[in-house]
Amino acid sequence: MRRRRAGGRTMVERASKFVLVVAGSACFMLILYQYAGPGLSLGAPGGRAPPDDLDLFPTPDPHYEKKYYFPVRELERELRFDMKGDDVIVFLHIQKTGGTTFGRHLVQNVRLEVPCDCRPGQKKCTCYRPNRRETWLFSRFSTGWSCGLHADWTELTNCVPGVLDRRDPAALRTPRKFYYITLLRDPVSRYLSEWRHVQRGATWKTSLHMCDGRTPTPEELPPCYEGTDWSGCTLQEFMDCPYNLASNRQVRMLADLSLVGCYNLSFIPEGKRAQLLLDSAKKNLRGMAFFGLTEFQRKTQYLFERTFSLKFIRPFMQYNSTRAGGVEVDEDTVQRIEELNDLDMQLYDYAKDLFQQRYQYKRQLERREQRLRSREERLLHRAKEALPREAAEEPGREPTEDYMSHIVEKW
Repeated sequence: MRRRRAGGRTMVERASKFVLVVAGSACFMLILYQYAGPGLSLGAPGGRAPPDDLDLFPTPDPHYEKKYYFPVRELERELRFDMKGDDVIVFLHIQKTGGTTFGRHLVQNVRLEVPCDCRPGQKKCTCYRPNRRETWLFSRFSTGWSCGLHADWTELTNCVPGVLDRRDPAALRTPRKFYYITLLRDPVSRYLSEWRHVQRGATWKTSLHMCDGRTPTPEELPPCYEGTDWSGCTLQEFMDCPYNLASNRQVRMLADLSLVGCYNLSFIPEGKRAQLLLDSAKKNLRGMAFFGLTEFQRKTQYLFERTFSLKFIRPFMQYNSTRAGGVEVDEDTVQRIEELNDLDMQLYDYAKDLFQQRYQYKRQLERREQRLRSREERLLHRAKEALPREAAEEPGREPTEDYMSHIVEKW
């Protein structure tokens, strides 16, 4: 009798321990689910997201500190770009910002219903809309330098509509909508890269610099060299030329030059001119549909894709070893370059902050949407799992009282 009681106690203790283990495991799984569950997609085998949903883009930096305040309307960039309508993307290509690579992405790497026709040996591609023979892209590799070599904001905004009207006269019935885009680069790296390019013989002499209907006079824009080019110039010579357009190039090319009398430096005092140019460049940059940063290729790709609802076929690559990267300069020289490009330094600081805030804002919205989708998928998954159990239970139900009485009545 005692043995049976002892055996009974042992069984009860074992059962109690088993219940505790099960309860502990359940609590652990519940805690683990709270942390890991929202990120799982139960609609895919093994709870993993399908390959198409793999996130190739960098996570926003949680330690990033905002420098400027931007309202939500400045951060939201999701346009209804209508390629079959009359919308046109206009690429403002600033020298030595990685614009050549980005320009090739636009004509060769975008997944389109009707891809751009790029033929070997030709510098330009034909980028027609899916529904008619009319271009949707105004850039070096689609329409060429139709408004002049490396046309700036002042030139493009006054030139692009007329050029496209002459190219596609049938489209005059409806007004076009222009979406301006550009790339910016760290001013010191960009300046050094331009010096190396000029040192190799580049001149950009054919640039028009049109402003208020005319080009600058030789007195307004004197050359920095004599002869056909400036090849072989030293960095010191490059920095010493007071008329060198490499200095603050990004601000000049993004600002409305008509506000300061174009290239007439005596139009307004130097200090006021500089502030007007910087303010105008910031305003135009904010108003653009999109801008990217050379130093953040993946984030640039991400924001472009989300802005225009277009996808690139291959991911952007970050090349940190550029021609400017191979130039060794001392701290004094770097400081001198920063002084020469003081406006560009201020603009880049402003642009970088806006760029990072736009990226973080969009990523937060997407992650919120992903959590909601994952929650809906889990609920749907549970609902589907519950259906077979109900169906299996139905055949084995015990007869109800009404059913039995019906059988009895038949007998």
